[in-house]
Amino acid sequence: MIQKPKGCNDIYGREAKIWKYVESIIDATMEKYNYNYIRTPIFESTDLFHRGVGETTDIVTKESYDFEDKGGRKITLRPEGTAGVVRSFIENKMYGDPNQPVKVYYNGTMYRYERPQSGRDRELTQFGMEILGSDDPMSDAEIISAAVNIYKMLGLKEIKVNLNSLGDKESRENYRKALINYFKPHINELCEDCKERLEKNPLRILDCKVDAENEILKNAPKTLDYLNEESRDRFEQVQEFLDIMQINYEINPSIVRGLDYYNHTVFEIEAKVEGFGSNNVIGAGGRYNGLVDQLDGPKTPCVGFASGIGRVVMALELEKVHFPIIENIDLFLMYVNDEEKKYAAYLTQELRMAGFIVDTDYLGRSLKAQFKQADRLNAKYTAILNSEDLDNNEIKIKNNKTKEEEIISLDALIYYLDEKLSSETEEYDGCSCGECNGDCDDECSCHHHE
Repeated sequence: MIQKPKGCNDIYGREAKIWKYVESIIDATMEKYNYNYIRTPIFESTDLFHRGVGETTDIVTKESYDFEDKGGRKITLRPEGTAGVVRSFIENKMYGDPNQPVKVYYNGTMYRYERPQSGRDRELTQFGMEILGSDDPMSDAEIISAAVNIYKMLGLKEIKVNLNSLGDKESRENYRKALINYFKPHINELCEDCKERLEKNPLRILDCKVDAENEILKNAPKTLDYLNEESRDRFEQVQEFLDIMQINYEINPSIVRGLDYYNHTVFEIEAKVEGFGSNNVIGAGGRYNGLVDQLDGPKTPCVGFASGIGRVVMALELEKVHFPIIENIDLFLMYVNDEEKKYAAYLTQELRMAGFIVDTDYLGRSLKAQFKQADRLNAKYTAILNSEDLDNNEIKIKNNKTKEEEIISLDALIYYLDEKLSSETEEYDGCSCGECNGDCDDECSCHHHE
């Protein structure tokens, strides 16, 4: 039997409905923030990711899926979303669009060759957002605000933003020198990868997974001590805008991020969820003012964020969040003979086009088995297509909850279903947006009461 590749997952059934719900909240929130959806190729030139993400990152040195296609071109499956967005921004000359800054979001699969573990797969689905063309500290705060609000809308209650600044080029270079001087005497006490990172990119040592608990890393110099006045002022402005937006955050000078292109603001967002484990980061991002010109575009300030949907879904399930997903159908049509089956094909099409969720039998089952199938599908109504009733332009319909049966005119079926389904209010067991604590009303910014 052929099985799926290691580190990949099949998503179907109820889980797929949860994923689609999460994606719908992302879409709705991005629309409110006026971000446009962007879709970039799953594979691109290897040079894009090696130059964009950084030659010293784990993603490039250990995790990227690189191959040569039939034309001899070096191709890489995208490991993250930002580099592809920046390439598209340059190639399509979005910097010339009169509507600036360019605000986009994406949602797609990424590929990283790493050891599969809970919440970390080789094929992962990631959503992210980017603002290209603004150096305003308020845009940093907006990205963080949008991410936090998505998590809150989904129902995660304890969200923590860890905030830091790497500063500008001068600040980062001063910090780099301080790290080299600090780590040199201790380098033999660190892993082999860290030894290689010392001269190439010592910031990567701080992001090491092997030595994460090593006291040497914990006592390393902090970025904030090396910010020049301009960078420090900018970081304070970001905090001021977050305060204005009422976004809670904590300054965490240990946040450096694993990609080479970051400068100034960097952040990680945690979900405090019981059972989530020590690695409870569900999203992260920061500012990358040098990436566009590094990839041969005009100098353009940018800021962005990305989050794995798989980890978000895991957090929501651990929190036992209520998902308002549809797990029933409006009507199940039943029949016995071939003439009734043909009419079932016609009527299901008509009802679906009228907006109802309708299904019927495709396995030639007995009437008794069709009733069982209707129950398995949680059908609100069932209808039996009887030849005699059809000759009289009638249909027998049953409310599966009350068990009441009626014979109505076929011409009135759409109006009948519309009226009955509209008047039925299903039991509501509380909103989970994290704002209204289940007591949802018109004052709540979530949309569950609509």
